Amino acid sequence: MNKNTTERRREKRLNYHWPIWFAEDFNDVLSQGQIVDLSSSGAAFTCYSDTCPQEGQYITTRFSVPRYGQDNSFNMENYIRSGFIRRIDQCNSFMKKIAIQFAEPLPFRPGEQDQNQTVRQHEPHAAKA
Repeated sequence: MNKNTTERRREKRLNYHWPIWFAEDFNDVLSQGQIVDLSSSGAAFTCYSDTCPQEGQYITTRFSVPRYGQDNSFNMENYIRSGFIRRIDQCNSFMKKIAIQFAEPLPFRPGEQDQNQTVRQHEPHAAKA
């Protein structure tokens, strides 16, 4: 990273390598990539150049995120998020790194989890009479 650039990220990112599936039409054939980092508002992932979306393209993604619980445990939570491709960087002759901005953010900040924090379970609401 260039030391003279200004950091524009609003939150810490979760750096991890996990599969991500994506497509313009999620009912069509899905392409697979690998997540590089993830925040509540977007993700960066690598994919093969021949399956790479275009900058500005609206795609849908499916991926899993670790959510930490008690006693250093964690669960993998699955998400589907759509959004616009904001940046494409050439990694090498056959791989590209993609940055997507989600249209709807995740309900938590993956890179700012305390590994000892509790996974919150939604409380059922009592029916009103």
